[in-house]
Amino acid sequence: MPKTIAIIGTLDSKGTEFAFIKVEIERRGHRTLVIDTGVVGEPGFQPDVPREAVAEAGGTTIAALRERNDRGEAMAAMTKGIAEVVQQLHADGKIDGIIGMGGSAGTAIGTSGMRVLPVGFPKVIVSTVAAGDTAPYVGVKDIVMIPSVVDVAGINRISRRVFANAVGAIVGMVETDVPPVQEKPLIAATMFGNTTQAVTRAREIMEAHGYEVLVFHCTGTGGRTMEGLIADGLIEGVLDITTTEWADELVGGVLSAGPTRLDAAAERGVPQVIVPGCLDMVNFWAPSTVPERFKDRLLHQWNPNVTLLRTNVEENAELGRILAEKANTAKGPVSFFLPLKGVSILDSPGNPYWWPEADRALFDGIKRHVRPDIPVVEIDCTINDPAFADAATGRLLEYLGKNREGCRLLA
Repeated sequence: MPKTIAIIGTLDSKGTEFAFIKVEIERRGHRTLVIDTGVVGEPGFQPDVPREAVAEAGGTTIAALRERNDRGEAMAAMTKGIAEVVQQLHADGKIDGIIGMGGSAGTAIGTSGMRVLPVGFPKVIVSTVAAGDTAPYVGVKDIVMIPSVVDVAGINRISRRVFANAVGAIVGMVETDVPPVQEKPLIAATMFGNTTQAVTRAREIMEAHGYEVLVFHCTGTGGRTMEGLIADGLIEGVLDITTTEWADELVGGVLSAGPTRLDAAAERGVPQVIVPGCLDMVNFWAPSTVPERFKDRLLHQWNPNVTLLRTNVEENAELGRILAEKANTAKGPVSFFLPLKGVSILDSPGNPYWWPEADRALFDGIKRHVRPDIPVVEIDCTINDPAFADAATGRLLEYLGKNREGCRLLA
């Protein structure tokens, strides 16, 4: 059955290139729905959604944008407008996939429309900036970015192949059926290499009780993605065993998930167990990337591309306060579990980051600032001890059981 693929593009400056994409999609047996995001010149061909509609959705008009002749203002308006237009098209069931092309401006506008779509919805963009830092464009969504190699300017022996491959990618996506599986309630868990043993055991326990566990690698993107899925209402419980992204946020590492980390579960009342996993470390890339102010601190080269900084007593006390105050806003059940013999592999007796005074500052910071009704469970073992995973998982299962019983009573 033919699918409808939305095409986002500036038809004034890149009409020929988008016409090529449109023809190739239709040649493969699918429909197109072209959305024009150009402002200055006239479109190279007639779109299905004109630029006037995009500008209006962005709170202005094309005439006003042309009159003011402010590129930044035009970018902001069309970026906002395309998100509104695409979101409505998806809500109305009018599109099955989406594709775009462009330089930095076209990529910013196109991916703005893609980021409002759910995970799993086919999204492809050919971009001149696909080989750089793509985080601002991708966000926490599954946007496929294809490097354009040459600029998106004309049809030549390079661009023709790249554009055709992009069409093949989006067509393949919309034609792909997802195999049916038994859907189980979702649990989110956070993991780092230093907490793999704990999370693996916790995942096995949860799966044995009929849950599906989504494990998020705490690289900044991982934490933001998890927060987004929780906010979207897809997660029933959270095993936040690895809260290390807060160390990067506080100290200035490269894997921060931002200041809203730990907010979503609290706001939605999702049952959660919070563990200060890997708060002993802040992440940087190769040793040469570590800021000069940290050169005299305790550093550990985890691998050739990752260098870790040991958090100190003062930083741990502050991290404890932050975690406690995040938990204090929770509308649902929450507990802290503290591994007294270390919060990571490195922070355990006999290992490089074992620093009982720093850990005690972390634990005391949590206990000093947490709401009196929030349990804080201290266990005399390392974070990767099976007994720790068993206890933390048992508490989440207890919370989930109570939630389910409450739902049955309400029903």
